[in-house]
Amino acid sequence: MPAAAAAKAPKIRRRVQTFGKRKNSTAVATVTKTAQSNIKINGVPVNMIQPQSLRAKVMEAVTLVGSKQFSRLKVDITVRGGGQVSQAYAARQAIAKGLVAYLQKYSNEVEKSSAKNKYLAYDRTLLVADPRRAETKKWGRHSARSRFTKSYR
Repeated sequence: MPAAAAAKAPKIRRRVQTFGKRKNSTAVATVTKTAQSNIKINGVPVNMIQPQSLRAKVMEAVTLVGSKQFSRLKVDITVRGGGQVSQAYAARQAIAKGLVAYLQKYSNEVEKSSAKNKYLAYDRTLLVADPRRAETKKWGRHSARSRFTKSYR
């Protein structure tokens, strides 16, 4: 009986979870090793994302390091908050950070630093979040900075 229990050890899943942020959007990416590549954002395959310009922005994280790196990885992304564009930017950041974290954990240092350097050379926001946020509206004004026009007559 103990030999059968030892033979039926739980299978270790190679998986990392990362996040990407942009304005009010937060994307959580789960990168898992599978038989074939599969990238989904909120359950929708990445090649079905509209408009095409946002799809291209999301796919930058994949095309930059080459699709060979993603050939046996499944990436599931859940995005919440914000608008269409900021969700796309948060998703691309989550994909890029997910690949770097996966290579850090399950691959060698050379592959990880190569991917990281490619991302940083192309666009730093692929790995580092943009801290800028919208300034809140102040009372007695139209918006955060602009004031009401003053009339003297």
